[in-house]
Amino acid sequence: MNERILTLEGLEKLKTELEYLSSEKRKEVAERIKSAKEYGDLSENAEYQEAKEEQSFVEGRILELESIIKTSVVADNKQSKGIVSVGSKIKVEKDAQESEFTIVGSTEADPVNNRISVESPLGEAFLGAKVGEIVEIELPVGKVAYKVLEIK
Repeated sequence: MNERILTLEGLEKLKTELEYLSSEKRKEVAERIKSAKEYGDLSENAEYQEAKEEQSFVEGRILELESIIKTSVVADNKQSKGIVSVGSKIKVEKDAQESEFTIVGSTEADPVNNRISVESPLGEAFLGAKVGEIVEIELPVGKVAYKVLEIK
């Protein structure tokens, strides 16, 4: 199995989701199935079919979360002060505009909220950079340069 890198925050979110699915959601879906069975013929019962599909999704997600949690490694960015690593919040400058990113594991990536996967070209390029360094990234639009201003 592939080892995944997570931030402590990301791991806690996955554990919270697993707890919710394992307890509340699982019971909720079981109740929906039980209720749908009371409508009669299961072969033509859309309620029952939907509830069974949801149960399948929930059980699949539970297995996926258990696997991710079991095979994950929590990034320790305290050891790499001054160097961009998983969990680092960085401020960078590109074309006189500042941006902030958080470098996270692939399961935590959310580019809309500037949470960049360590496995993405951008995240990979920042990894190991220090304050003041210029990081160049080859993108489909051409070469882009970022200057690392701050690492938290």
